[in-house]
Amino acid sequence: MLSVTVGIFAIVTTEILPIGLLTSIGAGFTVSDGTAGLMMTLPGYLAAVSAPALTVMTARIDRRMMLCTFMFLLAAANFIAAAAPAYWAMLVSRVLVGIVIGGFWSIGAGLADRLVPARSARRAKAVVFSAVPLGSVLGVPLGTLIGDLAGWRTSFVTLGLVSAAVLIALAVLVPPLPAEHVTRLSVLRKMVRSGGTRLALVVTVLIVLAHFGTYTYVAPFLERVTHVSSGAITVFLLAYGVAGIAGNFVAGAAVARHPRAAFAAAGALIAVATLALPSLGRSEPGAVVLLIVWGFGYGAVPVCSQTWFTRAAPHAPEAASVLFTASFQATLSTGALAGGIVLDATSVQTVMALGGATAVAMVVTAGRRARPTEDPE
Repeated sequence: MLSVTVGIFAIVTTEILPIGLLTSIGAGFTVSDGTAGLMMTLPGYLAAVSAPALTVMTARIDRRMMLCTFMFLLAAANFIAAAAPAYWAMLVSRVLVGIVIGGFWSIGAGLADRLVPARSARRAKAVVFSAVPLGSVLGVPLGTLIGDLAGWRTSFVTLGLVSAAVLIALAVLVPPLPAEHVTRLSVLRKMVRSGGTRLALVVTVLIVLAHFGTYTYVAPFLERVTHVSSGAITVFLLAYGVAGIAGNFVAGAAVARHPRAAFAAAGALIAVATLALPSLGRSEPGAVVLLIVWGFGYGAVPVCSQTWFTRAAPHAPEAASVLFTASFQATLSTGALAGGIVLDATSVQTVMALGGATAVAMVVTAGRRARPTEDPE
């Protein structure tokens, strides 16, 4: 379980590390912040396609073998990024990252029930999803710090070494995992027809769009509006990440009883933080407090969304993970792309305001009266 969790940590860190290094990478390749945001856009779209495609194509292959294959690709992607001679090579590495996200997440996120006793499955899932905020609290701040001290390429070298270590751990520690529930396209189509799955898709799309449309550009906001130095941004991201870990475990306990309320509360916290940042985020104390609120809210999002999808299809956990991964990643990319377009055309304050309005729409949707077949509770 630990090796799978660290694998997801490495994937999450690799995926979102450009957020902390956005301006330095953009300057290194002489591209705008909006264009640099493509580093967040490409992996998500590739993950959305690869999640169902790879899961169906490899449905009968031992899951441990697939996890090892994806971790090998992640190590290669990080080393390619570290050696990228031009921006196109960086984007090639991000394509590989997208393939890894789609495949590893879809398989690994649903393995808790097979790796621990049934009585520990709920805690195991919380541990696995703790890798998401841990990527923010440890991965991105440490990667940003390494980038400030030794250059952003060194950050990717470090992640490449971590990925290689996880590959070895997976091969040695994880037992053989022959496919149990073969995921077919017909299973995915049946899930999408379910009212509960459709509502989970809408709510997930709205909150991920709101979050990544804004958080992708939090470093430019802190630099231009709050006037934080590049070194201090690491501290701000650390505060966000610590709050995210707390939000993840609080949600892990609350989502079992009240999944709808927990998800709506997470969206409300993100809405409050992003809407208030343009005014209260002008000062460093205000920005820190709002990032803590934001981090706590977003820390709850992955576990709430995955739980909603799983409850909509309790007999097809891998298929639920596929839909969760595909919807999450496609929306992540769309949010990053839309935020970049708005940023280049207007201002970073406008980006935050639009993201906050989208989060409000998510809260309204999650809180609406559902039909019995839609209710995850």
